[in-house]
Amino acid sequence: MGDHFKKSQRALLNEGEENEMEIFGYRTQCCRKILCLAGSIFSLGILPLVFYWRPAWHVWAHCVPCSLQEADVVLLKTTDEFQTYSWKKVMWIYLSALNSAFGLTPDHPFITDEEDIINRAIRKPDLKVRCIKVQKIRYVWDNLEGQFQKIGCLEDCLTSAKIHLKFGSGLTREEQEIRRLICGPNTIDVEITPIWKLLIKEVLNPFYIFQLFSVCLWFSEDYKEYAFAIIIMSIISIALTVYDLREQSVKLHHLVESHNNVTVSVRGRKAGVQDLESCFLVPGDLLILTGNKVQMPCDAILIDGSCVVDEGMLTGESIPVTKTPLPEMDSSAPWKMQSESDYKQHVLFCGTEVIQAKGAGAGTVKAVILQTGFNTAKGDLVRSILYPKPMNFKLYRDATRFLLCLVGTATIGMIYTLCVYVLSGEPPEEVVKKALDVITIAVPPALPAALTTGIIYAQRRLKKRGIFCISPQRINVCGQLNLICFDKTGTLTKDGLDLWGVVPCDSNGFQEVHSFASGKALPWGPLCAAMASCHSLILLDGVVQGDPLDLKMFEATTWEMDISGDNFHNKGVPAHAMVVKPCKTASQVPVEGIAILHQFPFSSALQRMTVIVQEMGGDRLAFMKGAPETVASFCQPETVPTSFASELQIYTTQGFRVIALAYKKLETDHHITSLTREKVETDLIFLGLLILENQLKEETKPVLEELISAWIRTVMITGDNLQTAITVARRSGMVSENQKVILIEANENSRSSSASISWKLVEEKKHIVYGNQDNYINIREEVPGNDREGSYHFALSGKSFQVISQHFSSLLPKILINGTIFARMSPGQKSSLVEEFQKLDYFVGMCGDGANDCGALKMAHVGISLSEQEASVASPFTSKTPNIECVPHLIKEGRAALVTSFCMFKYMAVYSMIQYVGVLLLYWKTNNLSNYQFLFQDLAITTLIGVTMSLNGAYSKLVPFRPAGRLISPPQLLSVILNVLLSLAMHIVGFVLVQRQPWYSMKMHSACTVKNESISKLTVSPTAPEKIESNSAIMSFENTTVWFLGTINCIMVAVIFSKGKPFRQPTYKNYIFVLVLIIQLGVCLFILFADIPELYRRLDLLCTPVLWRVYIVIMLGSNFFVSLVVEETIIENRALWMVIKRCFGYQSKSQYRIWQRALANDPSWPPLNQTFYCDLPGCDRGVSYSNPVFESNEEQL
Repeated sequence: MGDHFKKSQRALLNEGEENEMEIFGYRTQCCRKILCLAGSIFSLGILPLVFYWRPAWHVWAHCVPCSLQEADVVLLKTTDEFQTYSWKKVMWIYLSALNSAFGLTPDHPFITDEEDIINRAIRKPDLKVRCIKVQKIRYVWDNLEGQFQKIGCLEDCLTSAKIHLKFGSGLTREEQEIRRLICGPNTIDVEITPIWKLLIKEVLNPFYIFQLFSVCLWFSEDYKEYAFAIIIMSIISIALTVYDLREQSVKLHHLVESHNNVTVSVRGRKAGVQDLESCFLVPGDLLILTGNKVQMPCDAILIDGSCVVDEGMLTGESIPVTKTPLPEMDSSAPWKMQSESDYKQHVLFCGTEVIQAKGAGAGTVKAVILQTGFNTAKGDLVRSILYPKPMNFKLYRDATRFLLCLVGTATIGMIYTLCVYVLSGEPPEEVVKKALDVITIAVPPALPAALTTGIIYAQRRLKKRGIFCISPQRINVCGQLNLICFDKTGTLTKDGLDLWGVVPCDSNGFQEVHSFASGKALPWGPLCAAMASCHSLILLDGVVQGDPLDLKMFEATTWEMDISGDNFHNKGVPAHAMVVKPCKTASQVPVEGIAILHQFPFSSALQRMTVIVQEMGGDRLAFMKGAPETVASFCQPETVPTSFASELQIYTTQGFRVIALAYKKLETDHHITSLTREKVETDLIFLGLLILENQLKEETKPVLEELISAWIRTVMITGDNLQTAITVARRSGMVSENQKVILIEANENSRSSSASISWKLVEEKKHIVYGNQDNYINIREEVPGNDREGSYHFALSGKSFQVISQHFSSLLPKILINGTIFARMSPGQKSSLVEEFQKLDYFVGMCGDGANDCGALKMAHVGISLSEQEASVASPFTSKTPNIECVPHLIKEGRAALVTSFCMFKYMAVYSMIQYVGVLLLYWKTNNLSNYQFLFQDLAITTLIGVTMSLNGAYSKLVPFRPAGRLISPPQLLSVILNVLLSLAMHIVGFVLVQRQPWYSMKMHSACTVKNESISKLTVSPTAPEKIESNSAIMSFENTTVWFLGTINCIMVAVIFSKGKPFRQPTYKNYIFVLVLIIQLGVCLFILFADIPELYRRLDLLCTPVLWRVYIVIMLGSNFFVSLVVEETIIENRALWMVIKRCFGYQSKSQYRIWQRALANDPSWPPLNQTFYCDLPGCDRGVSYSNPVFESNEEQL
């Protein structure tokens, strides 16, 4: 669809973004609308229902293609593998209402300025705007570009100078009103969906429509007992679903409602400062932030003053973050690209709390609104919950295909039924009923409900373990996970950092370690001053707050924090500046205090922070703190000790977190605002190393060992130092003692646009002479010949990962096959890495504590958040226990739920085929099962089994292989087909043999043996003949034989398909299920041998000789024995299937398996002690490998 469209009739919406869509233009035709209306009436509402299920068909039926400019309806198609269709009406926004209020005319200066998307969207001279609303975002038609453009945010192409010039004084009232009308209100409005809406949406599910059809058919046949049972089960199922959806809707509504009720101060160009409700804010408005706490109602760019913000809603960590103003630079680059530091340090995000706002000097804090409504950071988070990425797990796709096969089988049965009953001269209405009956028998209405029971039980078991799930369907996906990515800090290691000591240095090199455990204070000097002032801590309500690392460092100095008053000015300190002072007990400190004048905040991209401080009555200084490698690169080479690398190695190999400190003196004649980061961060003097201890969590090592023994890959993705990450990987067991770590370094030469990549083996010894290594990691120069064959792991930094992705993309999959340690990774790089692993057909799990892991948690097949902050709402799973013990539990439950789904599907399919075969055999004699016989099979047998078979818990041990990921795989299909064939054979044998019995031809209502006279007399009691004659069409020896064979066979199939080890608890431990089976089998055998006339009369059965009943038991026993032997020796024999695969030369089609095989046969890999170069930016074209998320090509058993 869409290939024949002209360029003007189609376009891309959100090109290159995650929610990219293809958009097609259509124009409604009246004659088509009338025809569709007539079709809806004549089809009794079936046509609108089909259009509801297939939105594209609705558009194709009602409209004709046209250009997007003329369209009144647009058809949207997602460009991902799901290709989901939806349609939207094109709406008009009329600006004529503003004409009278402001005298708005087509030649108004604001409208004629075509730099702004808003102005380009206004159609002149009638002053109206075409727009569509897709997933809560409004798009307007750009008349100049000829395409729909997103509205509600400032353009990315704006430079910092343009932002200051155009929006620095605020907007005029006319501009505000026009933007308000076109952009819409600044609200993240999640309405609480009315129950009736949820009810209708749920009821219109194809599954429930099919159930409605089945129930209506059963009522027409007076099969009301099971119809009522299905109605009750459906009502309960619908009620539970609607309740859950309603609860989620209410929870989400409460999460965002506070955002819509904030009053803020806005400066207008002419109107001055006025208070305004946040819903009236528009992009470009100038916010004035006071000192009071305020929750940001939108995204805004800070252009004047500084703010301290709590970004817990976004990152999951309630740590104050300092925001600095966007500098006004004469650069033509877009404002986001103009600085090497992260642009986010200038942005105040919606939903975050400004806990402190500080103007520059006596000025106010000003911020230009960047984005409003659902365009904001919080709006994007809410939209990801409202419109989650659909799952394309193969189980569900196979289930649909299997259902279609059952429908095909039912169609054959319908044709057979029509032929038999038409030829026998039955009335037409009876023929139709019998034919339709076949559909409800071959396609069991209870199938989808039965499939979800395993997931519901697994969800309950997870909840008991403190693991909460907002996407239950992903539990099955957990069963397929074969690679888990872990964040390090707070996930593998403990949250808190303990300050172990500090290593000062002077011109002679490093001095003795100063340990804080002794309680001895650090002597006064630049190092002490750096620890006291180089941080982003704030004083809030008399309490020092901020990053835990900064807190530990500051507390170690025993200094105090205060806010300067007006009396400090004569000491060179501005009023209201942050001041740190030595405590009263401190001695030999020559300064009264240090004022923090300006901060260049820490950025994970830059890996450093810098402050400008003023000693009271002394010098002006700059202090830097950050990653040792980074800080050393900004220092004067002669001030960095020659033993720097080896000293760093000593601590990082022991798993310590190491921070470096440096400083320089500044000229006091420069104004603070004139000092750029580039000027300050040069020619620093190295001060020393701060050593912090970050211990492994007790649960980390055993959990990783359990995962590795189960052949589940473990990968570390951290923002920490590479050597620390390698050490933690070794200590945690992620890299075992006999395995080698190979360091991959990739560098980009910005001058010549060339790039290089090298492989070097990491030395395990601590003391070694270092070469000029950027990451300061011991390298072994000579590698013994047998090392290549041994197991190895790659370790690389975020910078190297970025360079490899850009310049050596053909090497990326090779590296990822053995890549285990990824350090200094930014949040964006974490998401990219998870996506790259998915492209290799891995089922990827991501476990993080919520801080900077949100993107990766959302991107992974299964995201597990160890944080209960709002950010965890984007993760499908949240663990109350903040350690990684939840990961194996989740995988075990996922595997158990997946196996349960397979068991239930196979059981329901075979049960329906057993009933289908029995009914078709009886149709041959124009006979059928009675309502009570159907009821006994459907309700007393199958429904109880369906409810209890799924109760098996997960097996306690993780085995080194996964359950089958596909329903349509040889073992699963063979299992179903063999059981259906065995049942068919048994039914045919019974059906034919009963007709050949000597007592069959006797015109008796009972064939009980003469010897059993009492039973014979009872059987032909006075009340029996009357009933028998009335049911003569039903009661027959064939009916009795087929019913007993089918009913008891359903119980036996449940025993055969109920799997235990290695993924679920043994079946005998499912006590309720075993009890149900024993009772059911006991009741069936009792009915078979009891000879109670009233019971037989109720069930429309005929009494048969005892010997025939023994034959029935023998047939059932033989069938059970053969089925069980086949299931255990062939279907469940994994070794046999592996042999079959080898015999046929089958190899997994998963990308990672293909690469593993290729690398195993490549003697040149890995290329140790080699360096490759890329001379051109685009020299590496890469390899063509792709894989849709949630899909794996791996054929499994």
